[in-house]
Amino acid sequence: MEYPVDISSTTHETDVLVLGAGASGCGAALAAGGRGVRVLLADKGKLESCGSLGGGNDHFMAVLNTGAPGDDAETAIRFYCTPMTGYTPAQVTQWLETMPKMIAMLKGLDIEFLHNPDGSFYRTTGFGQPGSWWTHINNGKYIKRRLGGLIRSRGVDVLEYFQCTRLLVREGRVIGAAGFNVLDGGFHVIRARAVVLALGRLAGRVTVNSSLNAFNSAFSPFITGSQIALGYEAGAEIITLDTEQEATLIPKGWGCPGMNGITSSGARAVNALGERYMARYHPMMEVGPRCLLVQGTAREQAEGNGPPFVLDLTHIDRDILHHLQHDSMPGDKETWNDYCEQAGIDFSARPMEVELSEIYVNGVMYLKDNFETRAVRGLFGGSMFHDFSGSICSGHIAGGHAAAFCAGQEAPAADEAGLAEELEAEKARVFRPLRVRDGIRQEKFEAAIRQVMNYYMGYVRSGRSMETALAKLALVESKTGEVMAANLHELMRAHESFHLLRTCILTTMASLERRETRSVCRRSDYPEADPSYDDRLLVVCRRDGAPCCEWRRAG
Repeated sequence: MEYPVDISSTTHETDVLVLGAGASGCGAALAAGGRGVRVLLADKGKLESCGSLGGGNDHFMAVLNTGAPGDDAETAIRFYCTPMTGYTPAQVTQWLETMPKMIAMLKGLDIEFLHNPDGSFYRTTGFGQPGSWWTHINNGKYIKRRLGGLIRSRGVDVLEYFQCTRLLVREGRVIGAAGFNVLDGGFHVIRARAVVLALGRLAGRVTVNSSLNAFNSAFSPFITGSQIALGYEAGAEIITLDTEQEATLIPKGWGCPGMNGITSSGARAVNALGERYMARYHPMMEVGPRCLLVQGTAREQAEGNGPPFVLDLTHIDRDILHHLQHDSMPGDKETWNDYCEQAGIDFSARPMEVELSEIYVNGVMYLKDNFETRAVRGLFGGSMFHDFSGSICSGHIAGGHAAAFCAGQEAPAADEAGLAEELEAEKARVFRPLRVRDGIRQEKFEAAIRQVMNYYMGYVRSGRSMETALAKLALVESKTGEVMAANLHELMRAHESFHLLRTCILTTMASLERRETRSVCRRSDYPEADPSYDDRLLVVCRRDGAPCCEWRRAG
């Protein structure tokens, strides 16, 4: 078959393949790399800058067993192990055990944590958590590049600019992956004994904020659901699509993470009437569950009580304000100071105007206690828990288990003739958009997905709106073969869009099944929580080539 670019094929052999070089992938590579096995870390970007962590980070969540209220493993396990999350006590216990190890590793990289005068960590409360678990970081913009240097020094093989398009599976066991180099178009096949999928649990470009720019996002805009789509297509079961769609408050007109540092330090959310409105939605107010902060703001807006909405920090200690504005926020996004200068923001002088962010899809593969998927042997989930702490810790745990799996398993066998046929078909599929003429431009194809999600899967939705969304997404899906790419950059974007579409379809199906309100988004036809869902977990899986939703008892 002829292609507009010179397509060469390269085969790699490794023991543990880590897909994704963000925080979770770095954690997996470091853990597996210390177990005496060959490790290949692959990402479509550059190791030192890719992933959400590439923009920096201002905090690390940790339960440290200091004796402070709520700062203990039992409380954390009770908080996290609910049907909403799908976590098991064994999984959360491993997370808790890994937290101090990762803090020590970061300190070894000269990452600066904020401390109290007595030498203890400066810690705050957020997300409705029962303890002050959030440690603050001063120079978070350096984390990723220093992690990258550490990984390279450990002898981990790194494959940059590789976009994975398919996991290779034989007889229920993963045997590797295939994809292409986004710079030169080379087709790569990676044979592996175990795979850690660490491509990020938080998918963006689903909806947009007020700037109408999908790349002006609070988190990395290059994470478009590959973790979900690739896992699903390989046969893994997916959970939390119905419960953990996420959003936050962002500075007006500017996508920016790190707002938990502001709210957890005591910022007050105020509506256009001058009311501190979060008291109506949760007794912990701004540091309550993030879904209620978002849902509460959305309700205030629907009722005409804003915009504008502001976060008022003027009452907070001046040293803390200086840390937040000049150390913490620039460490999370380097252009923060430029934004403040243009918008006239000074935390100590006046409240900061904020708005609702875009909505993010948040799904994970359904895992055993050893972080291996329940349905595909040798496939491990590295992007399991929330935020920086959850990402790097879950990656570290998964990487260690993947290395142990390799030690006890023979290299997977494969029907070489059948595999060669599958790979040739995959190559044709991957590069098809380069051959399409007079088709649909990638950006228009993706814009159609986002338009459907904006209209029908926003902060307020109903069963009828979601059924309409599914019908329209099916129409978009029917046009997949007409998507064209003029170059390799557009080809990369096209495959991001394909993963985004799959993720949005699965998310909409799952959301339709949950007939209650228990997340950032409110069902107008089921506006309250239904206790009958308290012990049930929704699992999305593939049956006879089509997606289906199955309710199971949690645990």
